[in-house]
Amino acid sequence: MPNSPIVQTIKKVMPAVVSILISKHFQEIEKMVLPKSKIPKNQIDGRGMVNVGGGSGFFVDKNGIIVTNKHIIIDPNSEYTIIINDNQKFEAEILARDPVNDVAILQIANSRKNFPTVKLGDSSKLELGEDVIAIGNALGLFKNTVSSGIVSGLSRSIAAKMDSKSPIQEMRGLIQTDAAINPGNSGGPLVNLKGEAIGINVATVFGAENIGFALPINEAKRDLEELKKYGRIKRPFLGIRYILVDENIKNKLNLTVDCGAFVINENPSEKAVVENSPASRAGIKDGDIVLECNNEKINQDKTIQDFLEILEVGDTLKLKILRNKKEFEVKIKLAERK
Repeated sequence: MPNSPIVQTIKKVMPAVVSILISKHFQEIEKMVLPKSKIPKNQIDGRGMVNVGGGSGFFVDKNGIIVTNKHIIIDPNSEYTIIINDNQKFEAEILARDPVNDVAILQIANSRKNFPTVKLGDSSKLELGEDVIAIGNALGLFKNTVSSGIVSGLSRSIAAKMDSKSPIQEMRGLIQTDAAINPGNSGGPLVNLKGEAIGINVATVFGAENIGFALPINEAKRDLEELKKYGRIKRPFLGIRYILVDENIKNKLNLTVDCGAFVINENPSEKAVVENSPASRAGIKDGDIVLECNNEKINQDKTIQDFLEILEVGDTLKLKILRNKKEFEVKIKLAERK
C-alpha cells in the first residue's frame, strides 16, 4: 500500500534520521578487556579506532543540528561519526548534554550541506491510542528500521540505567508505546502520522513485549531554545536527595506522615543535602520532610523534580518543611545545575 499514511510518513521522515557510530582507540579498549583478549585486526581502522557501539538521531535544523540521547554520547574519550541516509559520513561536534534528561544535541562539523529535517510536534497534545512510528538504527546493525504502534500511556515513570557506569535513576513523564524500540533505536524519533517528532526513543523493558518508552519532544525543544539563547542548556538546581514517602515508607522508617519527600542519603558516599547548594544555604537538613512545593503537596504523582522541570534558574521555590514534628516554610532561589 504505497499511498498509506504510514508509508508516506516514513518517506517524509527517513531522510532526516541518522546513525551515530561510536569509536574508541583500540589501546584504550585493550586496557578494559581481559588480558588475553585480542581485538581482531580487521576491526581496527587505519587510525587505530574500533567501532564499539551505535545509536540513532535525527536532524532538527538544516545546518546539521541533531537531537539524540545523552547516554549514546556520554563517553568523552570516544569519537562520534554521523552516517546520513545516503551513507555519507561526517564528524560530530557535541554542542550540549542535558544535565537532567537523556537528551544531547550534536552538530555536523565543518559542513555547508543543507540537511533534511524532522518537524518537531507538541508532545503536550498527545492522546492515548494515537498512531506513532519509531524510526532508528536497530541494534546498531539494521539501518532504517521502522516500527508502528500507538501511544499506550502518558507520563510514565521508570527506573533506568543510562550507561554501565551510571547509577539507576528515575525517568519521569515518558511516553509509553507498543511500537518496537530496540537498543539501537535509542535517539531516533517517535513520530505521528503528520511526520512530526513527538518523542525521542529512549528505553525498552527487558523481558517484556510491546513496551517501549520515549522522551517527550517538548523536553528537547526546550533544550534547543536554551542552547540558542544561552549557548548551553540551563537547568535549575535545588541540591537535595530524597525518597518519596508513602504508607510503606512511613511504616518502615517510623515517620509521622505518609506523603512528601524525605531528605535522606541512600548512598553512603553522597550527602543528602549538597554542600553550598541552594538547599544547603536555606538550612535544609538531612531528615527533613518536604511536604509542599509552591503550596502544592508532594506525592508519588507530583515530585520535587516535576516542579523543577517547569521552573527556571533564578526562580524562587517555596517549600513547606516538617522537622521534629514542627512545620515551617523556606523560600529558595534556584541556582544553575552544573
